[in-house]
Amino acid sequence: MSYQLTPKTPAGKNFVNAAESLTKSLRDRAQAADQSSTVAEASFDDIKTAGINGAFVPEDCGGMGLTSIHDWIVGMSRLGRGDGSVALATNMHLAVSRGLSSGRASAQSSGNDLLARAIEAQLEHIVTGNMTICATATEPGTDNLHPLTLATPVNDGWRIDGLKLFVTGSPIASHIAMNLRVKGGDEKPDSISSVMMPMTTKGIEPQNDWNAMGMKGSGSQSIRFNNVLVPKTAVNPVGPWGQWNTGMLMNRNLANLPLLGVFLGIAEHAYELAIDAALATKKEGKPRQADLPGIQHMIAEIEITLASTQSIVGRMGEITDNFLEEFQQKKIPIERAHELLKDHQSMKWVVNRNAIEIVNRAMDVVGGSGFMDKNPLSRL
Repeated sequence: MSYQLTPKTPAGKNFVNAAESLTKSLRDRAQAADQSSTVAEASFDDIKTAGINGAFVPEDCGGMGLTSIHDWIVGMSRLGRGDGSVALATNMHLAVSRGLSSGRASAQSSGNDLLARAIEAQLEHIVTGNMTICATATEPGTDNLHPLTLATPVNDGWRIDGLKLFVTGSPIASHIAMNLRVKGGDEKPDSISSVMMPMTTKGIEPQNDWNAMGMKGSGSQSIRFNNVLVPKTAVNPVGPWGQWNTGMLMNRNLANLPLLGVFLGIAEHAYELAIDAALATKKEGKPRQADLPGIQHMIAEIEITLASTQSIVGRMGEITDNFLEEFQQKKIPIERAHELLKDHQSMKWVVNRNAIEIVNRAMDVVGGSGFMDKNPLSRL
């Protein structure tokens, strides 16, 4: 693939190499997980062993020290080639762990050594494999700016009640991170806060209800929160309820961009399967698929569509890295954060449609066998 994305930084190369080393093992387990709608726990163990969960952990805490969003996207494309479900769940963890590393750096620069050490302890747990984080924002009947899951102050802490959907990776996670609504009272407006807590916290009730058409091995079940009690320090303010702010916009940008890398990787895998099918040994008395002009034309269209997808994904990664470098020591104006999100959504529009088109054309090349459960193309 002439337009294949490659990492640009040393840490990115380590991250991508680790992801590429797992392609075969992820694929070997994907079918069973997909057919049973369960997570492939051994695949997530491999993710930990390869050091991928610690990609964003600074090197002085034992991690890879990854900082490039471009290289994050490239690594996710490689995981997507192996198993899209595992890649989606891993991306959720990486998004939160990147935020932790950023929080540690901010605490250090502001002289808050107590907070910095507390975050360091969490980062070290990630590196040792004792902490895997799932994240969720979706709720029934509302949008991300208006979470209905409620945090109510009680004694020296908070009580959390509500329901979250699509909690990807939750069956194998040790912790969950999410946004909450905090009611203002006394004419103060409601606000959004965030919380991260152990999945073993009393009152966290996984619903085991994930049964979808695709990404069946992602464990994206619903979770109910029933009288969940957490310490006062566990809930942290994010911004006004129902309003964008720069922090929320940047979180949306940086957490979701690499998901498009996953979809690119799925499309790349579909292309690979189409090529394999076209080159398969021909039937007696018939030419190979690869020798038929119609099939050659379809393969060419797949390559062109894939090249345009790789190009826009790579460019968006570069734009984001340049953006973060520009505002490394400056406050990000909300207008610029909106502009970055606009570019992100433009890329998403292209990638989603192209990935679907590539898989559809690959199905045309492969033929009826692509609809069989045993064919990897059926789950892409």
